[in-house]
Amino acid sequence: MIGSGVRWLAGALVLACAAIVGPSAPGGALAAKPLPADAVRKVVPNRVMTWNICNPCNDSGFNVGRASDIAKYAPQVVALQEACVRDVAAIRDHLEYLHGLVYHVEYGSVLKSWNRCGGLPWDAGGYGQAILSAAPMTDVVRAKYPDGGSEDRGYMAVTTAVDGRPVRVFATHLAQRQQADIREQQTRVLAPVVARHERAIVLGDFNAQPGNPELEPMWALADDGDPGCNPAAVGGRCETTTDWMSKFDYTFLRGIAAVGHGVRDSQFSDHALVHADVDLG
Repeated sequence: MIGSGVRWLAGALVLACAAIVGPSAPGGALAAKPLPADAVRKVVPNRVMTWNICNPCNDSGFNVGRASDIAKYAPQVVALQEACVRDVAAIRDHLEYLHGLVYHVEYGSVLKSWNRCGGLPWDAGGYGQAILSAAPMTDVVRAKYPDGGSEDRGYMAVTTAVDGRPVRVFATHLAQRQQADIREQQTRVLAPVVARHERAIVLGDFNAQPGNPELEPMWALADDGDPGCNPAAVGGRCETTTDWMSKFDYTFLRGIAAVGHGVRDSQFSDHALVHADVDLG
């Protein structure tokens, strides 16, 4: 697990880099000189990503580094968990101003928390999930689970374009890892909603290993973007996605084939960035 001292140093370094870039641009992004046309990055149209960006561990300056990590893989869609509205807005702005990647954003906040997101008590930032998509998003749904466990948890869903085709995309974060009985209730809420769609992508931190019983409703509907990972996988065939060497983060694909997969560690979170390249046919 990455220690707090290492994260503090990383934050200091990205702040130093940010100071070199220049003053702030509208929306809180750091201003950068306009990128030449041939330098503007383009998103990978068939790539989806999930990332728990870690909270509380959002040291000052981390959003610059988070945006840089996302930009390395330039997904068409990225779902974020443990996300404060102000952090997501900053990440989106950094992606545009520093990397030439333009995203739409929708929030799936499940609570307002002064402790989680800072600010004044009467102006606490929204906290929960968020989806960034290079294509516009429609038919947005935001829902809390009836029982979130130790804190409110929920899911959100949007319709957007992936691989040039419309698809329903879900983002979720299930109850903490010690709360398997609550996660079981949550997947039994989520799975029937996903099942309404012949093609769907479910991205998120499920706080459960592949063989845990609470994931059975999801495995009955979809496969993970990691082709070697399934409930029966043993012997390390599922790539781990956390600092404590657990597979908690999933790119569940329903009616969609995976043609590529990657897990990439980040110094800016205790979870890895997890992406899948897909073929919608």
